[in-house]
Amino acid sequence: MASTSSAGPDSGTDHPAAPPATGTPTTPAPAPAPAPATGASAAPAPRLPLTQDPRPPRPPLTESPRPPLTPSARPALARAPLIALSLGYFLVMLDVTVVNIAVPDIRTSLGTGPTALQWIVDGYSTVFAGLLLLGGSLADRLGHRRVFLTGLGAFTLASLACGLASSPHALIAGRLAQGAGAALLVPASLALLRATYPDRTVRSRAVAVWGAVASLAFGAGPALGGLLVSGLDWRAVFWLNLPVGALAVHLTLRHLPTCAGDHSHRSHRSHRRTDLPGQVLGIVGLLALAGGLNEAGPRGWTAPAVLAAFGLGTAALTAFVLTERTLEARAAAGRGTRAPLLPPSLFRSAPFAATAAVGLLISLGYYGMLFLTTLWFRQVRGLSVLATGLALLPSVCMGLIAAPLFSRISARRGPYLPMAAGLALGTAGFLGWVPAGPGTPYPALLFALVATGLGQTMSAIAATAASIEAAPATDTGTASAVFNVSRQVGSAVGVALFGTLTAASADFSSGLRLSATIAASAFALATLLALAAQRGTARDRSHRAPDTP
Repeated sequence: MASTSSAGPDSGTDHPAAPPATGTPTTPAPAPAPAPATGASAAPAPRLPLTQDPRPPRPPLTESPRPPLTPSARPALARAPLIALSLGYFLVMLDVTVVNIAVPDIRTSLGTGPTALQWIVDGYSTVFAGLLLLGGSLADRLGHRRVFLTGLGAFTLASLACGLASSPHALIAGRLAQGAGAALLVPASLALLRATYPDRTVRSRAVAVWGAVASLAFGAGPALGGLLVSGLDWRAVFWLNLPVGALAVHLTLRHLPTCAGDHSHRSHRSHRRTDLPGQVLGIVGLLALAGGLNEAGPRGWTAPAVLAAFGLGTAALTAFVLTERTLEARAAAGRGTRAPLLPPSLFRSAPFAATAAVGLLISLGYYGMLFLTTLWFRQVRGLSVLATGLALLPSVCMGLIAAPLFSRISARRGPYLPMAAGLALGTAGFLGWVPAGPGTPYPALLFALVATGLGQTMSAIAATAASIEAAPATDTGTASAVFNVSRQVGSAVGVALFGTLTAASADFSSGLRLSATIAASAFALATLLALAAQRGTARDRSHRAPDTP
């Protein structure tokens, strides 16, 4: 009798029957019966061995090559959020220089004395520098979009107060409030750029536009201020901020979602208590340091008020560093309840520390020389305010060229190569000021103006992009604040130092040449730091890369 084997469900492919048992006569296997009609019971199909796959063989899978990434396939740059963030930074940088032109009219209109005028001009930048760390920490804790809108609203309302001021004290209060709003706005703005544009290539383009707009605002301040004051009134330099600020608020509310920078990258420090001692020490230290630097130029470096400000600032900042190190150590050990305002571990990243130093050297060299060249064109060459602004345009308008150039290079090579190239170009440009004298024709100065302007803008944009790439996403606001503090301190040091050297020189042109040499040395040192940061970043990436066979 033939032995039969039961079968599992058939998948539509004919299979041979199981072989007969040894020593048993065989009979022909019956032909397969036709499929029963609906409702009839079907005979069991022969079961396959467990090792045989009933499915038909599939053709081998071949992975098609990925098409190359064309420019049309890259993520698009959303313009509305970028316009909103750039407009906010535009206001901050414009008001650093635009008010200088209005000083004579303010003195006549309000009967302002020299001390009050000094606070109207320098009080804004002093408060801005002193509150930057607090603004960056608040942005990381409370949300970047929320703090950005708060700072933008405060800055716009303070501009309204400045425009309505009827006394020097009211104008000073408005300028200080502008500085406080700017300190909230700027760190949050840079953090929002990182959150809004996560793709590195697109973010490089966004940072380039953002930085170029700020550079244009800073450089165009004197010329724009001259047009507004001569055509309207000194109050017009503050009225200008109202429609621009309102447009920035509108675009932010409409095109920057609530979650942008507010929830996805909320800092781990938001769950800890506020570092009140660090805030007080940081504010006092930075305000005293910035105030001392602002007063060093007109009063002298050895004036009692200047020495007292430097002593207070040094003591407060030393206590601040010790406090922040203690808080971070306690938090790491799980024993702390307060988060440090500025985590010292940020500076353990060599690229971040180098970028902060580069920011200080850039501002020291460029803005110190911009201060001197403005006075040189006015006092030595005898140009008017408007003519001086036009003479400086080849330098201050280089952002129009630097932004697309940086975007193109950084998309392939990262931020450090264009940073080093811009710094090297700036070094050559400052050396071009060394032979300058009262009789030097203006065309002979064009290389120095263009090279320093293009080099400064290119390197500043690159350093901005590098600073947010080197910092953790949860500390972007604080990292942005550190970078901007270094730039503010560098600018104040450059203005005070170069002003003092020029005053002590035999003539203005001699002081200009000495200051240009120092500026070139600062840019050369920054070039070496940028190259070292590039090598360190490349080494870190090679260590993180997985081994390939």
